[in-house]
Amino acid sequence: MLFGSAVLQANDVTLYVEIFFVIILLIIFLALLASSIKIVREYERVVQFRLGRLMGSKGPGIVLILPVINRLVKVDLRERYLEVPHQTAITKDNAPVDIDFLIYYKVVDASASIVQVQNFTGASVGLATTTLRAVVGDIPLDELLSKREQINSILRTRLDEVTERWGIKVTNVEIREIRPPKDVQDAMVKQMTAERSRRALVTESDGIRESSVLKAEGAKNAAILQAEGQKQSAILVAEGNKQSQILVADGYAQALGLIFSAAKNIDSKTMALQYLDMLKALGAGASTKYILPMEFTSMISKLKEFVQESAKD
Repeated sequence: MLFGSAVLQANDVTLYVEIFFVIILLIIFLALLASSIKIVREYERVVQFRLGRLMGSKGPGIVLILPVINRLVKVDLRERYLEVPHQTAITKDNAPVDIDFLIYYKVVDASASIVQVQNFTGASVGLATTTLRAVVGDIPLDELLSKREQINSILRTRLDEVTERWGIKVTNVEIREIRPPKDVQDAMVKQMTAERSRRALVTESDGIRESSVLKAEGAKNAAILQAEGQKQSAILVAEGNKQSQILVADGYAQALGLIFSAAKNIDSKTMALQYLDMLKALGAGASTKYILPMEFTSMISKLKEFVQESAKD
């Protein structure tokens, strides 16, 4: 009985051991299966190595690999930035300046970014530092302070020429701060103050000049309007005088016309009687008068004719 019980116990142990190994194998299998399936996001790529040999980049989506044999390195394709700390550079006119800037970049070739460069961040900082000093050394301080966009473009172009073989694209370079020495800053402040004072004086003088011009223009326009008014007034007065004289002349003409028309209707008898009345009036004075008309002969003949015609009547 004891022997049989020992055999049963040995069989149970063997069974437990087998079950344990099966579980272990199952866990290993599941672990290998899980490690052979990789999910790559849209903004990622994986660089695959098989036994140390580059097999290329894969993704996005599901990527199947052989565990232990294959090795994957993930690469992020999103644009990132690298902050370059303060760097001291010497300008063309020997002015030391402290500059810090940002480098924006993204990976365009995942395989090259892993194979061609070991530490992109360190390599980029070193490259940016040397490139910055070379660029700043060719530019005077005034241009350095006033032409940041141009300097950014030069830095981006030169950095991109080197990083291109690393599978990296430098998209932008932004200089955040340029700090010249303290004495240069003080001189710049004084220059800015003087420039602002000059601009204020120029603005004030321009205002005075424009005010004078406007006043002169106003006086000119007023004089022109006054002259135009006087001209119109004189024209109207002359026109009135003209019309008045025309009316007076028309009155005289009409009066003369009436006189002439009345004179045409007076006969010789009426003229003779008028003449005699005039002589009678002249002779009514107290003094002695002798009147010898120039047309005495014609007048006598007319009187003679008048007397004869009266006798006939």
